[in-house]
Amino acid sequence: MPRRILVVEDDVDIANLVEMHLKDLGAEVTLAHDGNVALELATKRPFDLIILDLMLPGIDGLEICRRLRSRTNYTPILMLTARSADVDRIVGLELGADDYLTKPFNVRELIARVKALLRRVDALTKPDGDATSALLEFGDLVIDVDKRKVTLRGEEVELTAKEFDLLLQFARNPGRVYTRAQLLDLVWGYGHDGYEHTVNSHINRLRSKIESDQSKPSWILTVWGVGYKFTDAYA
Repeated sequence: MPRRILVVEDDVDIANLVEMHLKDLGAEVTLAHDGNVALELATKRPFDLIILDLMLPGIDGLEICRRLRSRTNYTPILMLTARSADVDRIVGLELGADDYLTKPFNVRELIARVKALLRRVDALTKPDGDATSALLEFGDLVIDVDKRKVTLRGEEVELTAKEFDLLLQFARNPGRVYTRAQLLDLVWGYGHDGYEHTVNSHINRLRSKIESDQSKPSWILTVWGVGYKFTDAYA
């Protein structure tokens, strides 16, 4: 089945260029040049990836991202922005975007990032493994690595791809202390130097989903003056 990608870009020339290269990957591409149209499409149709410009007529890209994430829509989002201010990229990442690319961009880099995000989609949607699938168990918190599924007290916890990656990084290394810069490098990868506040935002959202009391977390612990670690109480 071809990958379904929504490209939200008001510059028709850029939109057509991106569409052409995505179709070379065998993707099924839907174009939207207006924020309101894009939001309606994204909420009514299933997509494997959304490429989202920030500057749009109607609703802007940041607001689209915020509304999708508030509706527990976890479709990967790659932001495109011509803005030079770091705050726009920081806000986008904190709202739940998975990656960003600044205009003017190299098409090869765009395609490389698209492929990386689609590989993550594969990991999220691949068929269930056999009974030997790796499980990480920490009391009531269970992480199924192969299925990328998290349950808490028997109930499934809905996590974004980034939240799952962050939790898994911690859970695989109980007791290890990570700085924010280390987590950026390990979980977000290239191009995110200087966005340590994004780590804080994702950890706060992750805690809101798995901790009974965020002021007294049981699993993701703050190491003051350094960073964060996963509890080693179950090691």
